[in-house]
Amino acid sequence: MLQTDEKHFVCRIKANTHKTCLETYAVAADSIVFYDAKVYLGQAGKKQTQKPLRLVGYVVDGTEYWIATSRFDLSAEDITLIYKLRWDIETFFGWWKQHLRVYHLIARSRHGLMVQILSGLITYLLLAIYCHEEHAERVSIKRVRELRTKILNEMRESEDELPKTSGGGSQYAGKSHASS
Repeated sequence: MLQTDEKHFVCRIKANTHKTCLETYAVAADSIVFYDAKVYLGQAGKKQTQKPLRLVGYVVDGTEYWIATSRFDLSAEDITLIYKLRWDIETFFGWWKQHLRVYHLIARSRHGLMVQILSGLITYLLLAIYCHEEHAERVSIKRVRELRTKILNEMRESEDELPKTSGGGSQYAGKSHASS
């Protein structure tokens, strides 16, 4: 479908995916890339790609990755970087859902989605700064919970310092900023 819609894509494929090589491209000896070629994926007559694709194979920490793409205008190294960045985004959303308890996107409009995503990014960046500055470590669920407890305790303490009404609560409780 992506090929017929003329959309660009970069995706990981299994190493054992059937490939029909049409043309190979040179790879540098000092590169993480070990394979770069124009190919058809799949077997002829059995769900083979309609148009040739670019297939890039590379190794990181002893693990081989195979990336298929429609992009012939980029270097093989750029394609590996695009895939890494794409995976970083997937990892961020996984972390966001797990640790910030965002299980689904609430907004339906483009603007609303951007607000929700940017709010999540800002939250994450503030957590990253806090964890780095206060504990010299990466963001962890332990630190998120610790910070949440600290903020709640500070809110309770500051609420205790507000003047009390005859009903026992703070005279500002329940009022919006606009009405105070």
